[in-house]
Amino acid sequence: MTFHSALSFFLAIYVFCLTPGPGVFAILSRALSRGAGACFWLGLGMISSDILYLLAACFGLAAIATHFSSLFLVIRFVGAAYLLYLAYKMWSAPVSALDDNAGDNKTQGVMSFVQGMAISLSNPKVILFYMAFLPTFMDLSSLTGQGIALVVALTFCGLLLGVFTVALFAAKARLWFRSDRAMKGLNRGAASLMAAAGLFLASRG
Repeated sequence: MTFHSALSFFLAIYVFCLTPGPGVFAILSRALSRGAGACFWLGLGMISSDILYLLAACFGLAAIATHFSSLFLVIRFVGAAYLLYLAYKMWSAPVSALDDNAGDNKTQGVMSFVQGMAISLSNPKVILFYMAFLPTFMDLSSLTGQGIALVVALTFCGLLLGVFTVALFAAKARLWFRSDRAMKGLNRGAASLMAAAGLFLASRG
């Protein structure tokens, strides 16, 4: 992979990460309610799932998207139900329960990571995206271990930058709302985004 193709690949992954979907909705709602820092484990979980799909694509395992469709269906609905549950909790929680320090402990970090993985793993179409996307930038038939490591590193950095672009944008918007009434409205707006992510996840074919 040349420098030009590597840069193009990185930018394409970054733009892909910004594409609206359940992951973006989940990051938006978390950043709006708790700040950008609270999105770290959630984003890392989503990125980890994408890396797994990327590796599967690199090794020619696209068949996993069809051979295990029933498993993906279960994961998708479990993930959607969990997002709807979080939306309800966010909607009904008092303003003080949703401050910047929420989600800092280890248990909530693990739960956020698992939630992020569920959001991405529940969409097997991601592997098809990578299967169609990778040949544009490299020859998969002659891909070496070093090449795979480079692709994984570029994907990780591109997705991480995309996640925190969304999170920081939402967190900046959050700073404009300081009164309890405004924060309550913001929390409910974030809950609506989370619910939209859950419904979007459940409705995907």
